Amino acid sequence: MSLTEDEFSDIHAALSRMGLIGEGETVPLVPLTGGISSLIVRADLPAGSVCVKRALPQLKVDVEWKVPVDRNSAEVGWMRIAERVAPGSVPSILGEDEVGKAFAMAWLDPADHPVWKSLLLDGVADVSTATAVGRGLSAVHNACALDDEIAREFANDGNFHAIRLDPYFGASAEVHPDCAGALHALIERTATTRRTLVHGDISPKNILVGPDGPVFLDAECAWYGDPAFDLAFCMAHLFLKCVPRPSSTDDYLACFDAFTSANLDSVGWETASELEARTCIMLAGMVLARIDGKSQVEYIIDESEKDRVRDFARHFLLTPAERLSEMRDAWHAEWLP
Repeated sequence: MSLTEDEFSDIHAALSRMGLIGEGETVPLVPLTGGISSLIVRADLPAGSVCVKRALPQLKVDVEWKVPVDRNSAEVGWMRIAERVAPGSVPSILGEDEVGKAFAMAWLDPADHPVWKSLLLDGVADVSTATAVGRGLSAVHNACALDDEIAREFANDGNFHAIRLDPYFGASAEVHPDCAGALHALIERTATTRRTLVHGDISPKNILVGPDGPVFLDAECAWYGDPAFDLAFCMAHLFLKCVPRPSSTDDYLACFDAFTSANLDSVGWETASELEARTCIMLAGMVLARIDGKSQVEYIIDESEKDRVRDFARHFLLTPAERLSEMRDAWHAEWLP
């Protein structure tokens, strides 16, 4: 993987505008893997390495998926709030370049900050990590709940529809016409539910397990809306990890329980039961979307396994649960070897 000449020039121009290098100065750039929506590189400055992220207009998927590039400012905004309410939960922001739609943040050594997804896929399912992720997310939700100023700052409805609601639930509705009514109703309700600041991509691939706790990345979908989206996004991944590694089902679901409790036990803006009910149908839609939406998990390949996931999701879309424990128990029965 290498940078094009234009990418090399664009990153250097951004670093210069951020004041991190001098005009005309060049530094080694190392492109990084991970994520589909941005160009991410490590820039090795004389004072030390930094991570630079620049939004892409076309996501790195096989289908057309164009999204606005001004989402970088939302990501930086979410990270600054998270740092204030949960210090150490995000990398430090070192500079922002509005012209190039890029920003720079502290470089965190992968040796000390493994990606949670990699650990989970290896069967390392630590309940304390899941609890800490839930608490960190809940801290942001509670700090921003029912805040009109933050709601105005993150009124990113168009971006959220383009990056999340349509490619996840809208695309799934095209594949499953029998669930289209439920999925379009889910889109409408999510688009009109405004409770707090939503990260929008609480995936294990965007969470580093650092020595002092989890570190959240990739908040470019940040939007003032329904926190059920954040909960269901992470929960779906904990469910789906059971498919390629059913022997670890109990461990993954213990993480699911811990993450659920850490969030529902601290809800301060509505009743926990209201949030839980919305999360249930959101989780059903999210599980289906990771199989048949535009952003499909890469580790479930077998069609018979996909069909089992689809059957589970379709059932709970058409017959919604009120309690997450009902969905958890049904999933456990399906995948426990």
